[in-house]
Amino acid sequence: MSTTTYAVSGMSCAHCKATLTKVIGELDGVTEVGVDLATGRVTVSSAAEPDDALIAEVVDEAGYELTGRAA
Repeated sequence: MSTTTYAVSGMSCAHCKATLTKVIGELDGVTEVGVDLATGRVTVSSAAEPDDALIAEVVDEAGYELTGRAA
């Protein structure tokens, strides 16, 4: 099990949270998605190390910007 936290900009409401939870959650291997609007962080739990490029792609397609892994 792997848990990775990403910084995502452009999130501001419950709709943003629901959209990102859905599109990231549909990726193969993803078991849980946590979205924190206040901090701009998205935490992804997955069976294996996540594919950062793939996650960035679905986040961008949803209208947000993944700016990298959060420290």
